[in-house]
Amino acid sequence: MNINLKLSPEQSRDLEKAATEEGISIEEAALRAIELYSSRRKSTLLASIEKIKTEDSELLKRLAK
Repeated sequence: MNINLKLSPEQSRDLEKAATEEGISIEEAALRAIELYSSRRKSTLLASIEKIKTEDSELLKRLAK
């Protein structure tokens, strides 16, 4: 999939700086940022589910009946 991003000047500078520091293309830096966001989001979701399972275990057992 190809997409165009409209970045603010600050976002553009930050992305270019990250790419330069890592020795990668701006495209690769953007892809890595998306990957990092996705993995953090999944981890946060799984942690939230575990928290609910632990804190509300009695309620969940009653609802399952």
